[in-house]
Amino acid sequence: MFLDGILAIAGQQGLYKLVSKGKNNVIVESLTTGKRMPAFSTSRISTLEDVAIYTYDEDVALREVFIKVFEKHQGQQVLSTKATNKELLDFLTEILPDYDKDRVYVSDIKKLVNWYNTLIEKNILHKDNIKAEEKVPEAEKTEPETEETVKTEK
Repeated sequence: MFLDGILAIAGQQGLYKLVSKGKNNVIVESLTTGKRMPAFSTSRISTLEDVAIYTYDEDVALREVFIKVFEKHQGQQVLSTKATNKELLDFLTEILPDYDKDRVYVSDIKKLVNWYNTLIEKNILHKDNIKAEEKVPEAEKTEPETEETVKTEK
């Protein structure tokens, strides 16, 4: 999974890679600057694996959104940091048309774009990772053996 160990810390810009865990903190490394620093348990730390985008039906994992953006833009960076609000809204509407317009703010879309561009720039999100991600759902679709399936196979 390409988002393993990638963190966002409230109040800190950019993304961080988990380096090690301590008793009351974790050591993280900035993906943009490469500097290491402690992040304490009082900080609001989110792993990107746990982040989702609100939609009208059900929340969509950030991983899935990144994959859609990657496929749509052939692995290239998208929008600049100077993009207008309309460009950002149009961008997300194009990728995820049913996103909840009341709960997803322009600032959230800006983070999504910045995070995506950082992952592309640092080669964390690339074609091989996308292919590996696509294989995971197929493995989850395999039916677990129950008494009924065991009996019918005999």
